[in-house]
Amino acid sequence: MDADGPLEALTTVERELKLAARPGFHLPDLAGVQPGVEARPGDTRRMEITYYDTPDLRLARWGCNLRYRSREGWTVKLPDSGSNGSMMERNELEFRGTAKAPPAAALRLVGAYLRNTAPQPIAHLSTLRHRVVLVDGDGRQLAEVVDDEVSVLRRRRVTARFREVEVELAEGADDALFNAVRKRLLAAGASPSDQTPKLVRALGSKAAAPPEVVASPLPRRPSTGQLVERALSAAVAALLANDPGVRLRSDPEAVHDARVAARTLRSHLRTFGRLLEGEPPQTDSLGVLGDELGEVRDREVMLELLQGQSEKLSEPERKVVGELLKRLEEEIQASRNGLAKFMDSAGYVELLDSLVELANDPKFNKLAELPASRAAVELARRAWWQLRKAVHALPDSPEAPELHRIRILAKRTRYAAEAVAPIVGKRAERFAEAAAALQTVLGDYHDSIGAEEWLRSAGATGRRAYTAGKLGAIVLASADSMRAQWPAAWKSLNRKRLREWFNT
Repeated sequence: MDADGPLEALTTVERELKLAARPGFHLPDLAGVQPGVEARPGDTRRMEITYYDTPDLRLARWGCNLRYRSREGWTVKLPDSGSNGSMMERNELEFRGTAKAPPAAALRLVGAYLRNTAPQPIAHLSTLRHRVVLVDGDGRQLAEVVDDEVSVLRRRRVTARFREVEVELAEGADDALFNAVRKRLLAAGASPSDQTPKLVRALGSKAAAPPEVVASPLPRRPSTGQLVERALSAAVAALLANDPGVRLRSDPEAVHDARVAARTLRSHLRTFGRLLEGEPPQTDSLGVLGDELGEVRDREVMLELLQGQSEKLSEPERKVVGELLKRLEEEIQASRNGLAKFMDSAGYVELLDSLVELANDPKFNKLAELPASRAAVELARRAWWQLRKAVHALPDSPEAPELHRIRILAKRTRYAAEAVAPIVGKRAERFAEAAAALQTVLGDYHDSIGAEEWLRSAGATGRRAYTAGKLGAIVLASADSMRAQWPAAWKSLNRKRLREWFNT
């Protein structure tokens, strides 16, 4: 498989409900559970499933699983992407491959969790599945209802048994059908379940343990080290959680969230680096990661911006813009390929390993033992002073690069305020929100300036050049409007009642 291309897998969004079933339970007749819904008996079959994980069950603890099902191939399930009442929603990806070893593409998808540890078989489940398919009047499948009798095997001996009923909605099926099926199954004797995956039920409490990185609750009066460790852990966990979504290329927000996590970490290491023994080695690598993610995200934002502003043009002109933006789409694809190559590199794996170690065992000095209300707030204050000094040093009419520098410092100030908010409270949260507002205004201005520069450098000729120039003028007008807003955003952030918790 081409490592520079997107992952080659059949991807579906699984919408699923699990119910517990006691001995003696029988699937009820589901015909007519909704008007026009037919129930067709499916097959009854035995499935042999082998799950793979690291010895410390990292995949299971992150809410993932990697499995091989006899005669069907390999599947990766990613963490629950959101719930709708009792129903779970998660990405499920199927990969071709033999039983000998997991496919490289599947391993890449969960590479942030595996890193340099090769997965091994950790559980074997033998499942007798009774299946019923719900279809509409045209024979289109709406849902699948299965009754699973599961045996957990160890060295070919049954060590546990359990039974559960699953309802999985097909793509496009109405959630009302889910509720109607659930009601009928409960009436037949099934009982609500906590939606625990089969693997976790088979492996027990070790598989249900927290992920390898988690932001732990703070004590009542935390030390500076405890507060900073929590902030670092939250950002590392966010970076790891978004890694599969970045690799899938299906959700632009995954790139955005991973970029925010990387920049937050880099900002924390700069703001609170004095607490650590020696110079944090991750700072430069995080900068490279942020740049790689930014190459993708900035172009995606630019594409969205230019498409939105092109709505102000005539229809023929919009068609010309559409042709022009194909080049930008090619640049996005190239940037994504570059990002994928970086994420497959040994350097990225080393970075993740070091970040996990940093989050779980930061090497603090004596300064970290001071109360967080004293030392941590003092360090956060320095980020604010740097921003304030830079704003006061601006000329009357600052250039775009000077305002971009203010944006970077506003972002660092925001992250510092968010880090100490657990001990400062609402005052720091409101201050962080005001810093984010300044960051957003300056970010939108920066994006518009970049989009206009791209239009000028696109090499368009003839009619395309004329249309690109017209669109560029619209984008610049928008940029001027945003530029005019930043002094008010700064004034809001600099209000005494917002910064009084800094005692400035």
